[in-house]
Amino acid sequence: MRRGGNVHNRPLGFTRRELLQVGYSGLLGIGLPSLVAKRAMAKPSNEFGRTVKRDAKSVIFIFLTGAPSQLDTFDMKPEAPADVRGTFQPISTPVPGIQICEHLPLLAARADKFAIVRSLQGFSNEHEHGTHMLLTGHDNIPLGAGKHASARDWPCYVSGLDYMRGHQTGLPTGILLPTHINSNGSAFCGQTGGMMGARYNPLHIRQDPNAGDFHVNMNEELPIGLTADRLNHRLALLDSISHQRAGLIHSAEAEKFSGYQHDALSILTSGKISQAFAIDREPETVRDRYGRHMFGQSLLLARRLIEADVSVVQANMGYMNNWDTHEANERDLKDRLLPPLDQAVAALLDDLHSTGLIEDTLVAMFGEFGRTPQIGTEKQGDIILSDGRAHWAGAFFAVFAGGGVQGGQVIGKTDKIAAYPVGKTHHPSDLGATIYSALGVDPGSLFRDLGGRPIKLNEGQVISELY
Repeated sequence: MRRGGNVHNRPLGFTRRELLQVGYSGLLGIGLPSLVAKRAMAKPSNEFGRTVKRDAKSVIFIFLTGAPSQLDTFDMKPEAPADVRGTFQPISTPVPGIQICEHLPLLAARADKFAIVRSLQGFSNEHEHGTHMLLTGHDNIPLGAGKHASARDWPCYVSGLDYMRGHQTGLPTGILLPTHINSNGSAFCGQTGGMMGARYNPLHIRQDPNAGDFHVNMNEELPIGLTADRLNHRLALLDSISHQRAGLIHSAEAEKFSGYQHDALSILTSGKISQAFAIDREPETVRDRYGRHMFGQSLLLARRLIEADVSVVQANMGYMNNWDTHEANERDLKDRLLPPLDQAVAALLDDLHSTGLIEDTLVAMFGEFGRTPQIGTEKQGDIILSDGRAHWAGAFFAVFAGGGVQGGQVIGKTDKIAAYPVGKTHHPSDLGATIYSALGVDPGSLFRDLGGRPIKLNEGQVISELY
């Protein structure tokens, strides 16, 4: 399938980082064509990186914020004691030997299209720290970092890709949606450029795509004081001044400069992303197939953004701690969480396969850790929580599809109660290495932080069994 969409007449296309550069550069907008000139000279790899085989052009992250239970989803233990296995039953899939939860029937029917990694182990039982590690691909918290986003954090995947590979398409490297993961308004770490600086922050959409009034006003997403209209006006003003520079117009440099102005205007008036956000243009039957809920419409929007050549889309499946089932674990999974997830991810996989996008789109789904093997009662302050599973970083799962991943397989295994991996163990850094490598970025590349210090992007190893 050829990616892209119809041209829209609304200016759009620069990243927040680039718009900041434009906003604070030069005289009357000279920074904009200069920015395009910089793009023209940009190289696809960082000076510290090595050449890496690139299996995917794009990635869709499905982040299950709050952390789902491995025992009730993709790593069931039907032979375990009742207080471990729960009441959910495993069901067979088209792949012999692979069973998953009965409340994921659509995904069970598509088990040949994805790989399950059951041997993940984290290093923190706290949501904030787990989120930081999983969304950046690191096994530790950097010195000075806390529980909320700061310039001391590891950079998220979008920022890392933007720094290392750059882009020359006039499109954002990555977009996060439909909400930022936060506590009382303070964003969790792992969603920004962190120590790379705010100019590498991803574009973040904070609206529910399922809302009847969903729309993305790019003027609201840009830095304060900068709008696409003002940038267009700045270009027009610069063009007027350029025509008065008769002596300069005939020089070779002026011809290049004029070309960059034209390219800048083309970028500003490109409508690929604007069209992608127009989710209401999807047929009703397609929207229904994904599900008329935030889960479904977020993944439908993710697919549309990938079609528009955005490299990374992170879809947070739920608000903060949505999968945090300390109480009534099975009730919430059965009634509120698993059915919409099953419907939306199955629809996404079907669409990616039917269009051929699955060949160069990596899909990765995981939470920040797992849940305790035992179902029980937990006391939080004066509140008694029953029939739930608490935080557990000892073992959890990830699901991968597309981008060269071999479907229909299970990688790794856990003990009899899914408490710890048995044999080879994988960590958040290995997820990071796998994701960066799939996108053509050497995980061992160096970047320079705000203080100019060289820091390794990732310390993990690619999960080679996926391929």
